[in-house]
Amino acid sequence: MLENRVAIVTGAARGIGAATALLLARQGAKVAVCDIEAELTEMVSAGIRAEGKEARTFLCDVSMPTQTDQLVKDVVDVYGKIDILVNNAGICPRIPVDEMTEEMFDLMFGINLKPIFFLTRAVANVMKPYKWGRVVNISSTGGRIGGIHNTTVYSGTKGGMLAMTKTLARHYAPYNILINAIAPGAVDTRMFENVQTDAREEYIGTVPLKRMAKPIEIAHSIVHLCSEETTWVTGATLDVNGGVVMM
Repeated sequence: MLENRVAIVTGAARGIGAATALLLARQGAKVAVCDIEAELTEMVSAGIRAEGKEARTFLCDVSMPTQTDQLVKDVVDVYGKIDILVNNAGICPRIPVDEMTEEMFDLMFGINLKPIFFLTRAVANVMKPYKWGRVVNISSTGGRIGGIHNTTVYSGTKGGMLAMTKTLARHYAPYNILINAIAPGAVDTRMFENVQTDAREEYIGTVPLKRMAKPIEIAHSIVHLCSEETTWVTGATLDVNGGVVMM
């Protein structure tokens, strides 16, 4: 259980983020539900509160360190501390190599990778005096083996995330702040909707479990890494992919 722990979940308006926010709340955490889509984000928060749990909506563009710094201040103002951070926000436009623009390249790195450093640093500075913290970064099998279906740059951001997870884990280990990553395979979310049907079916055919994951299945693995019982895991990447990648 995570009774009275305070968690920030980014990209929480839908998919893995929404499922994770709900599951953390069901475990007793007070959840800062963070995204840029106001209406959807509030729907997630309201759904959590409808179950008698604590959640509030915080709007933030995670690609802007000034906004992530303000997010941390706002959450501390409301809840007094931060114990858990789930860096889930991300985008995956599927663009062929020859059509990639500098603008889109920078946008993907800004949203997918930049907050892994700046938001984690801001949150860790709050966690340090308490000598307890959990950070989970949501990477991808693309970060493990390279991207497929026009995700060259996306996979670069996710690979960079895995390296940064390790170095941040080493840096913050003396403060008992455990920093890990999850590398999901194909998940039934909006991010996979723009994959053509034949390509989707081809990919699923390579998965030993022969299906995509549901967001809640990824959320359970995330919450496991956030738990009070997980005390000897840091700098690790948990592969949650139905067996398509076995490291």
